[in-house]
This record gives sequence, C-alpha cells and structure tokens, in this order.
Amino acid sequence: MKVSEIVEKLSASVVSHSLTIAPQNDPDITGVAAIDEATAGTLSYADGQKFGSQVDTTAASVLILPPDAGLQARADERGIPWIATRQPRLMFAQAIALFYQPFKPAPAIHPTAVIDPTAQIGVEVAIGAHVVIQANTQIGDGVVIHPNVVVYPGARVGDRTVLHANCVIHERSIVGADCVIHAGAVIGSEGFGFVPTREGWLKMEQSGYTVLEDGVEIGCNSNVDRPAVGETRIGRNTKVDNLVQIGHGVTVGEACAFASGCGLAGGTTIGNRVILAGQVGVANNAKIGDGAIASAKAGVHKDVPPGVTVSGYPAVEHKVYLKASAMYSHLYDMYLAIRQIQKQLGIQKIGMRDRE
Repeated sequence: MKVSEIVEKLSASVVSHSLTIAPQNDPDITGVAAIDEATAGTLSYADGQKFGSQVDTTAASVLILPPDAGLQARADERGIPWIATRQPRLMFAQAIALFYQPFKPAPAIHPTAVIDPTAQIGVEVAIGAHVVIQANTQIGDGVVIHPNVVVYPGARVGDRTVLHANCVIHERSIVGADCVIHAGAVIGSEGFGFVPTREGWLKMEQSGYTVLEDGVEIGCNSNVDRPAVGETRIGRNTKVDNLVQIGHGVTVGEACAFASGCGLAGGTTIGNRVILAGQVGVANNAKIGDGAIASAKAGVHKDVPPGVTVSGYPAVEHKVYLKASAMYSHLYDMYLAIRQIQKQLGIQKIGMRDRE
C-alpha cells in the first residue's frame, strides 16, 4: 500500500508527517522490517536518538519517528518520508498488522475431531484434526481450536479465543473471550498439593477452579494450576510468556506481563500492571503491589509495595541492588585491606580462610 494509505489507517496516533501527496513522494510499501535490516519498499521505525546512526544508513522507504526535529531532519537529508507519533513502537506494531495476519483456519469441524454430544459449540467455530472436546463443555462463537487440543469435561472457552495445537484445558477451567493459549500450554492442571504424613505424602485433591479473564495470553508450555479449593485467577489482558509456572490459588491482576521462566508459588497475589522479567521466582503467599517490577532472576520472598522495582536474590529494592553489585566486585580487595590492618594491629584473623 501507499504511504498515504498507511497514514490514513493509522491517523489516530499520527502527530505529523513529511508526506506530500505526489507520486514521487508516496512510495509503495510492501512490508515492515527492523531499521538495520530494512530494504527498499519496507517501513521501519526509530524510537529515539539512540537510533540516529541507523536513520543515516537504513534502506527503509519510510520511517516512523518520534516528534524529534533532529531525527526528522536526518531522515529529510536522505529523502526518506517519515510519520511522527509519540509512540513509534506502538504505531509500528499497528503497521505490522496491516501487512500480516496470523493463520486462522476457516470455520469447520475436522472429521477426526471427537466431540461429546453434550458439548455446546458456538457458531463460526474452527475445530482441527484429532481435537477432543469432552462432556458438558461450552465453546463460544468464533473460537479456533487447532489440532490435538483436549478440552476436559465442564470447561468453558469464551468467544473468539484461540487454542493452539496440543494445549490442554482441564476440568473446572474457565477461559474468557479473546484469549490465546499457545501450543503445549496447560490450563487448570492439578496444583502441587501434598500433605506430609508418617507414611509419606498424602495427595490433596485439587477441586478448585482456574479462571482466565478476557484477553489473557498464555505462552507455549506454560502451566496455570487449579487449587485444592477456591480459584486460580488471571486478570484481564495479562500476558504470560513461554515456560511460566503459575501455581495453585494464585491471583494475578489486570494487564500484567510475565517473561519466560517465571515461577509463581501457590497463594501468590499479584496486583495490576506488574512486570516480572525472565526467571523471576515468587515465594508462597507473597504479595506484589500494583505497578511493581521484578528484574530478571529476582527471588521475591516477601511482599513488594506498589510501584517498587526489585532485583537480586533475595530481592531488594533496585537502587540497593545496584549499590551492592558495585560493592561486590571490590569485596576481595576489601578483604585484603582488612587482613593487612589486622596484621598491623596484631589481631588474629576471624572468619573466612586466608586465600592470599
């Protein structure tokens, strides 16, 4: 499509643009690309001055830029049309959707699918090969179920939700509208509930529910467990990456984002708009407040107040972590200095073994 068409379709977030409606300055755009990989005919973006050198060298035919006169001037010098917006990355994401839509099969039921007669199937539903939908389930309108998915008895799947290949929706699970469950994910599996006895571990049956509110996305091979009683709940529009474990009885608020490898132990409470970076671990019954952030590999063992960023293991406020990290690289020098002082004062060393 022409650049002018892109501007028109994304007009809600356009601040200004350099486009003049003339054939020579309204090129055809055939796709999108990263700024350092862009070729003629593609659209790309720069999010700030850190991309300045790439604006000078990119082969992109049009750029999405912030309202930055310096960047815009650099694009003008190279004759590259630009579109300005306050959120270039957001507009770029919207532009991608103009050129690419994920595969969506046409509504149909594959002949190898096994569907219990008591299942309620909505309209315009696509059900792939070897899908199993068990008794008393409810599948909403416009749902897409890819091959080899299993939906256990009594589960409910909301309108327009997509269940990718080989995911499993267990009994007592409620999946809202417009959710995406990626390949290999398991929703509503049994929580890890065992009671120690003299004879060994007694299994505590997991009779609770798992609820995913509207717009939740669960990544590949991630698990959301159901509890012994009560519910595990994931709030609206929360996004969960691959290989994440969400334990039984966890409550997650709205619009959270959990990166790959996170683990949330049972009973954890997560507020709204919380970000957990890769491999964060959260201990049993810990509470993380609205807007808090845990950086990669943080070990959260106690409550985190709203809006606070924590790092390290065990997790502490990020500013404290940075100071401790800077100090860590000097620990051995500090040790040698203390040993020297001890020798000068004739004090017998105490503590760690001498490694001089």
